[in-house]
Amino acid sequence: MKATLSVSGRGLVALPSKMREAAGIRPLDNLIAETTPDGILLRPAVTVPIEVYSDGRIAEFDKAESELAAWFKKNPARSRR
Repeated sequence: MKATLSVSGRGLVALPSKMREAAGIRPLDNLIAETTPDGILLRPAVTVPIEVYSDGRIAEFDKAESELAAWFKKNPARSRR
């Protein structure tokens, strides 16, 4: 599929809806733009959500690890399976 596109004064390019649909691009998707010998390649970017842990959340992890360590200390035979 080919299309002639215009670049706005701010550098924005609008992809035709049929082209977006064919590529599986949805609103708010991130794309990677890469220069190649043939021109510019656009491809979907994989994004992974991250969690930034608060001090309270870190304390929860520490407590859970302590409880697990205590359980293994009381149940040594079960921890060797």
